[in-house]
Amino acid sequence: MTNRTRLGRISEKRGDTLVGTIERTYKVDLGYRSDAKLETVLKDMGAPSLSKLVKMVRATRERQGK
Repeated sequence: MTNRTRLGRISEKRGDTLVGTIERTYKVDLGYRSDAKLETVLKDMGAPSLSKLVKMVRATRERQGK
């Protein structure tokens, strides 16, 4: 799990990080309650990492025209 650095990379984030924190940090709506844990969302969505999850969600939103 990750956090964006000055170089644009995403560094490690803990699995117990709350979805609300991720959504605010990366300006993305994951579609989960803000008190859900990152590890739960990763498992449910089949994403191996936060960076892949963010890319998946943004790609889906772009296809939907949102």
